Amino acid sequence: MTWLDKLERKWGRHAIPNLMMTVVMGMALVFACNLLFPRANLISYLYFSPGLIMRGQIWRLFTFIFIPPNSSLLWIVFSLYLYYFIGTSLEREWGSFRFNVYYLLGMLGSIIAGFITGAATNSFLNLSLFFAFAAVYPDMQLLLFFIIPIKIKYLAIFDAVLYLYSFMMGGWTVRAAIIASLINFFIFFGPNVINRFRSNLRYRQQRQAWQQNTRNNRNG
Repeated sequence: MTWLDKLERKWGRHAIPNLMMTVVMGMALVFACNLLFPRANLISYLYFSPGLIMRGQIWRLFTFIFIPPNSSLLWIVFSLYLYYFIGTSLEREWGSFRFNVYYLLGMLGSIIAGFITGAATNSFLNLSLFFAFAAVYPDMQLLLFFIIPIKIKYLAIFDAVLYLYSFMMGGWTVRAAIIASLINFFIFFGPNVINRFRSNLRYRQQRQAWQQNTRNNRNG
């Protein structure tokens, strides 16, 4: 029994069903309020700020997840639909409790990253959802720019290369922030990646040994 199984047996009944629906609806509400009441500047009360948090504005540890992407109405609709689709697909695959754990670990990582760098957004958290989706459904296709069909795994690889470049070229603050923000992905999928790497390595070694034996038998 894995650590997740043990947690689910003890705390599973407390899981929040349709968590991604709640998050997406929160984003949509914040976007609508900013659109209708721009002078209220609602986002200024929600964004992550270590200094303000240390002064008692604890709600900022949670409310930053409801800040929508800063973009046009059309792109907001597409982004929120994509977040909802990815989140609900993972929840169907894992169950509500495991999805809750994954999302909360992502929040924790984003908070750690925020205290390291001085600011945090939900972009890394949403990226970790995308990476998880690509790991679970690698061959599913999306229409890039609503036209070009492309498999999820290729988009994930492209994003991973960009963040690897940032990791290599950035300072230790950037590196620590990237690692902390993707901690949920590492926890959930790291062991599988390591096991797959070991299996591939063993397969190559066995294949090389077989090829060497074959050559030796021929020469003998």
